[in-house]
Amino acid sequence: MNADPTAPMMSARGLCKRYGNVTALDDADFELRCGEILAVIGDNGAGKSTLIKILSGAEQPDGGEMQLDGAPARFDSPAAAHAAGVETVYQNLALSPALSIADNLFLGREIRRRGIAGKWLRMLDHREMERLARRKLSDLGLLTIQNIRQTVETLSGGQRQGVAVARATAFGGRIIIMDEPTAALGVKESRRVLRLIRDIKAHGLSVVLVSHNMPHVFEVADRIHIHRLGRRLCVIRPDAYSMDSAVAFMTGAKQAPA
Repeated sequence: MNADPTAPMMSARGLCKRYGNVTALDDADFELRCGEILAVIGDNGAGKSTLIKILSGAEQPDGGEMQLDGAPARFDSPAAAHAAGVETVYQNLALSPALSIADNLFLGREIRRRGIAGKWLRMLDHREMERLARRKLSDLGLLTIQNIRQTVETLSGGQRQGVAVARATAFGGRIIIMDEPTAALGVKESRRVLRLIRDIKAHGLSVVLVSHNMPHVFEVADRIHIHRLGRRLCVIRPDAYSMDSAVAFMTGAKQAPA
């Protein structure tokens, strides 16, 4: 792992991706530092979704290279990205509403009981999963969830985001990609999610925040990656530029900094 906080934890150079005659990524670059919140913004069709899919292993590039901790990396599937510590929380959260919080956290990674009960009868250790789920939610400061056995469909939008993030960080996640985490939330729930993003950073993880909400981006991001016409246009700091300038760069109304 990189010791230098300014050194890239994950980087990409010259990424290209084409879908027939449509070029989604055109020599695109990317750089995420250790323990930072990097916002990725861009107009519709700019290619940021394709970039995120490649970083998370959902798509493979036609060209270019990626590095993780300074070593070459290529994720042939989301499972390969998970194994490397790259977890993605999509806008739809991919939760099972009828299952409990603990069951959702361990969905596909269930813990079996020890001995014959687990090995031969394939019985699950629900008590251990509930204990670990409760601890993980407490670590993230999600103390508003009192009953770890309640179903996800009974939770608020912000609490569901918390469960999805807890699942992403529970199994060795080091990089959390969050796709429009506040898009369908009200003001109060959005505030909770923004606090959650800061908590993730405080735990030493790096966050890639994809969002159209400029006030939220400028509130929590350390740096802002602006994507335009299939490539990285520039990277700015929110304390050095205004929201109006960022939008102007993004739309081409204003020349971006070199």
